Amino acid sequence: MRKKVLAFSGYSGSGKTTLIEKIIKRIKEDGYSVAVIKHDAHDFDMDREGKDTYRFTAAGADTVMISSAKRSARISEYPESIDEMLTEAGDADIVLVEGYKDSDLPKMFIVSKETGYCLISDKDKNGGKQKPCIRGCIALVTDDEEACMRENADMQGIPVFDRNDIDRIAGFIKERIIGTEADDAGSVSDASDDGGSIFTHFDSEGNARMVDVSHKDITVRKAIAGARVLLKSETYELIKNGGIKKGDVLTVAQVAGIMGSKRTPDLIPMCHPVVTDATDLKLRLNDKDLSVDIEASVTCTGRTGVEMEAICACSVAAMTVYDMCKAVQRDIVITDIRLLSKSGGVHGDYTLNDPSIQKM
Repeated sequence: MRKKVLAFSGYSGSGKTTLIEKIIKRIKEDGYSVAVIKHDAHDFDMDREGKDTYRFTAAGADTVMISSAKRSARISEYPESIDEMLTEAGDADIVLVEGYKDSDLPKMFIVSKETGYCLISDKDKNGGKQKPCIRGCIALVTDDEEACMRENADMQGIPVFDRNDIDRIAGFIKERIIGTEADDAGSVSDASDDGGSIFTHFDSEGNARMVDVSHKDITVRKAIAGARVLLKSETYELIKNGGIKKGDVLTVAQVAGIMGSKRTPDLIPMCHPVVTDATDLKLRLNDKDLSVDIEASVTCTGRTGVEMEAICACSVAAMTVYDMCKAVQRDIVITDIRLLSKSGGVHGDYTLNDPSIQKM
């Protein structure tokens, strides 16, 4: 059996326990069962002095159990591993774990003004520098999204949530960990600490699949991507002055990019066919860098995003520039194909944190 597990990590005082309390209540409202495992690096009181369980433990019992008409509990005089506790967590729909920052469990990191916005750090053996401990990190929770993203710029692609937006956080957990897409993302084997894969396009046996998005809400989604075509000065001037024999390079590339965005699912095997609401493709001549700078903005109203459509639009437009100019220059370079931003969906908004990139 495989369990759906999500750990919460952060410095002491970052608000982990309070956040988990709120998430428990929100997930329970949707009818899911929840188990919680807490790890404390320090010792703790096993029971209150004077109670029978305390007296039995003090007397030397290795394990003390108590049961009533409503609940039961177990106290053991030896530390259990996370695997042992996961085995004992029963058939809960999700297991929320507080702590275990060094494990490979998928985890949310909580950072705040009180504890600092950098992630928990490990010592870099080379020179003693600090580096982010990002193993298993699938999301960040913070009281200041801008400061958090600035301090953790190397965590590009990891969604950032406001710690008060419990509905959005719970939605992410339900989709990524509990839901259909989470068959691998948040599952760990009862007998393994591998933490599972965070790649959703593979099933539990490692086979490729198209992700089921039928359970997702229909929302407005937008993605902006960019690309650049580097040219020699002679080629650049020919494009600029309309000297390419095949025609107006920028206009033809613009049309090709828009057409390419609509053919994305025919090119990317696991990409869902999406009905796009709008595609805006811009090509700009960059005199400073002797390049054609490309930016594509794609919008849809649906259950999945349009990042691939935007990236495909830029790629096809760039290839078209190459095709139209290859008779003049064979060593044209297509570079910097990347997602600039996205919005919509439970994974949260994303913006590429690179000051050198200026949007058109």
